[in-house]
Amino acid sequence: MADRGASALSLPDDWPDHPDPILALNRMGSFDWDLDTGALQMDAQARDIFDLRADEFDDRPETLSSRVPTAEIARLDTTVAQAVKDGSENYGAYFRVRRRDGTLRWTHTHGYILRDDTGRPVRIIGIVRDATQELGASEARQQQVTQEDALREQTNVVQLTTAALAHARTVQDVIDVLKDTHGLTHLGATSLVVGLVEAGHIRLVAEGPVGSFVPGTRVTRIDEQYPMSEAVRTLSPRFIESPEEFAERYPGLWPHLADLHVTSAAYLPLIVQARPIGAMGLLYSDRRGFTPEERNILVALCSSIAQSLQRAMFYEQEMDLAQGLQQAMLPRTIPSVPGADVAVRYRGAGIGGSLSRDIGGDWYDLIPLPGGRVGAVIGDVQGHDTHAAAVMGQLRIVLRAYAAEGHPPATVMARASVFLHELDTDRSATCLYAEADLSTGVLQVVRAGHIDPLVRRTDGSCRRVFVAGGLPLGLSAEFGRLEYPVGTMELDPGDVLMLCTDGLVEQPGADLDDGIETLCALITTGPEDVRDLADRLIDVAEERGGDDDVALLLLRRRPPDSPRSGGRLQQHVAPGDPEALTEARRMIRAGVGAWGAGDRADEIELAADELITNALMHTEGAAVVTLRVLTGTERRLRVEVTDSSSALPRRREAGESCVSGRGLLLVETLTDVWGVEARGGGKCVWGEFAVTTSPAAADHGHDADGGTGHGSR
Repeated sequence: MADRGASALSLPDDWPDHPDPILALNRMGSFDWDLDTGALQMDAQARDIFDLRADEFDDRPETLSSRVPTAEIARLDTTVAQAVKDGSENYGAYFRVRRRDGTLRWTHTHGYILRDDTGRPVRIIGIVRDATQELGASEARQQQVTQEDALREQTNVVQLTTAALAHARTVQDVIDVLKDTHGLTHLGATSLVVGLVEAGHIRLVAEGPVGSFVPGTRVTRIDEQYPMSEAVRTLSPRFIESPEEFAERYPGLWPHLADLHVTSAAYLPLIVQARPIGAMGLLYSDRRGFTPEERNILVALCSSIAQSLQRAMFYEQEMDLAQGLQQAMLPRTIPSVPGADVAVRYRGAGIGGSLSRDIGGDWYDLIPLPGGRVGAVIGDVQGHDTHAAAVMGQLRIVLRAYAAEGHPPATVMARASVFLHELDTDRSATCLYAEADLSTGVLQVVRAGHIDPLVRRTDGSCRRVFVAGGLPLGLSAEFGRLEYPVGTMELDPGDVLMLCTDGLVEQPGADLDDGIETLCALITTGPEDVRDLADRLIDVAEERGGDDDVALLLLRRRPPDSPRSGGRLQQHVAPGDPEALTEARRMIRAGVGAWGAGDRADEIELAADELITNALMHTEGAAVVTLRVLTGTERRLRVEVTDSSSALPRRREAGESCVSGRGLLLVETLTDVWGVEARGGGKCVWGEFAVTTSPAAADHGHDADGGTGHGSR
């Protein structure tokens, strides 16, 4: 029989009594395993590796089971059997040997398989050696690599978390970052709790998974026996490395956490400028203990979390202050207006990371006026800060005062512009003021650089009402251009007037006219009720976002429940203004129709026209025309024209060829009664007309498209 592979390992003739010196010098033992007889011979060095004396080994492989664990024998047998089956010439394997003191040591064997001429395996000769040092170094390297990978992963999580915290503005934002998939849960934590210090107590702002809340811990005292309280009191972290330690140190808390299968926990103080602002707890369910590196990472991360939380707390405090200031500047309540349904809304908008999400210079106001009239105001002070809000509050108050004093709309706007110019500020403001007589529906509008109003008709259609405007408040006084044209329009019963600031219509990269068209479409398809419509418009603005505030005022003229007992319309007519008389006629026509005097509309308009013309021609000053309803035994409509001249009108007899002198004769003929009254340094010429038609039967048309008549200044 020729042994194939015998040259792979040559053994001396007197082996195993005298093993190869080279193998002995390398602390290797050798063996010869006869596969036919099963005899396994080992030299002294090999027996020493298995920690066997010569009298403890009987050359049988089964005897080695006292030194090799069963699992290792099974794995070694599988390796040898596979090599024999595959026709391999050699094999190698690592396995553990249990020494007589019970310790395990790594061993390596390398065997050569000798076969006969038929290829049948007949003998295995090989070596065994102690591999403890070799594998120990390898394990150490592997452990180091594993630790470095874990440290790298933890550092990456810290970097991601810190970067995400940079964008957190509120406390809830911080909590959301920590609970995010890139947050602390990547460090292995299965549950997170966060508490903030408030007046000697700790208030939870984030708790673990659903069902993990511990009763009575929502607000706890700092001196109580809880790990979070200890971390705050001592300014030191509390690491709990086993369930047994948790149960022993905190017996009152552990029963509530036992069902969460907590195996370890870390409670860390959140410290800013040597002062605790709260604490954070991390609960783990798949680990015991913390390495020094893990502890250092958690402590370092808590510093970044504490800074973010303090920044968020400051932001929320200042935001509350801003909200309070904004609410103080806006009207606390909107008065109930007989004959109208009113809805107002305000939405703040944030810019960057500033506090202007809830503060700005936009405002609205509704001002009850004498004679059943009402003033509606919408405005926008330049800027988004507390100064803009403060200017807005002052401007709103003075504009309300000027309107309540009874000044015409143009005068109200001009005086407000002067006030803002003289105020110690560099801010300007846009504004729109609309004065409505709800008994007639006549609306007088002045505009200072603001966007035009919108009107929705009872048929659902909505359109922009163009009103000639002046410069923004503050600028008009600076440039000496205090003229504010007055546009007159008419609201039918059921019509809705909408005033808003540009934050509702302006969009980045879009034209203002396109924004207004979009808004008209929203109003057309919106709810009929003004409150629901206001909510819908603000919801759209919220969905769209944007970097500007939004103020909104909706006023719907109600259909009259019964005829009104009185009312008044007034228009200022400046000399030399070709549009002034047109505006006055339009106002008179609207009032006559609304108050049920349609059958005498031509007479009233002609008489009023004569009175206005006389005042303008013979006094060389402005005139104020007033149309009012008088009640008593009979309803009468009265036209008054007031001027600043004390000279009384004189009736003249006109000749056949005269083109003047017939004015007062015409007034006397058309009116039921007329007269003159002294008014301070001037006079009032008036005429009255009996009204027999009820207002409910009156038929009056829609609004006129924003004519211009100059108001007094």
